[in-house]
Amino acid sequence: MNFEEKHAIITGGSSGIGKALAVLLAQQGANITIIARHPEQLEIAQKEIIAAQKSNQQKAIAIVADVAISQQAQKAIQDAIAQLGKPQLLVTAAGIAHPGYFQDIPLTVFEKTMAVNYFGTLYCLKAALPALQQQAQSHIVLISSGAGLMGIYGYSAYSPSKFAVRGLAEVLRSELKPYQVKVSVVYPPDTNTPQFMAENRIKPPETKAITATAKLWNADDVAQIILQGIRSNTFVITPGIEMTLLAKLHSILANFLNAYFNQIVKKVRRANTTTHAV
Repeated sequence: MNFEEKHAIITGGSSGIGKALAVLLAQQGANITIIARHPEQLEIAQKEIIAAQKSNQQKAIAIVADVAISQQAQKAIQDAIAQLGKPQLLVTAAGIAHPGYFQDIPLTVFEKTMAVNYFGTLYCLKAALPALQQQAQSHIVLISSGAGLMGIYGYSAYSPSKFAVRGLAEVLRSELKPYQVKVSVVYPPDTNTPQFMAENRIKPPETKAITATAKLWNADDVAQIILQGIRSNTFVITPGIEMTLLAKLHSILANFLNAYFNQIVKKVRRANTTTHAV
């Protein structure tokens, strides 16, 4: 896809992977709409996007909305289209994660996580799809997670929401093909973002030990791979060899990884027991 003068709408575009991708697209000549909840973060991100623009003719707008609320999500998409025209690209990067032990996580957290990660994706997609279908060339990019390929200890609220995004992407890939609307699903590895840092403050020690076994990416590198995937019309976009193997072989690898993670959990628990005994 040539992004020159194209309109890209990015939810969760005020930070992390969403913002990094917005900056990259601005460098490619795109007009950008970013949607997020916090006005201060949106304003900072908007300035970064404008500074990265290829030409003075480009536009970048920021819209405050909580995508977990259907009316706000729909209005945000409508406002974006009214200001910058029909989009050729929709990226749903808005997401939250609240790790913890299943028995300790309140039901409200499960509900909120699904509301933001899955329904926030669904609401924006529903609102934008009629306009996307009217473009000669359009693309939808849904951000899932490595935790959307297999359940990870401590992510009982997060993993199911990202599994749901994966399922939606797989259905839409087939259903939207007759309309010439491309679909991609992204499985990012752990990425150094404000969301990741917030997660780390409340992760169970077992979860920290498991996630420490994988490389921590930065948002710019993940965004570069997503951009390459969009250009090549790749359905499954997997930054890094670990996510690539997991996406291709997760049914085979799951048993081995679960056994490996179980050993990590036992080791952490033994260490904690010894520490408390002392």
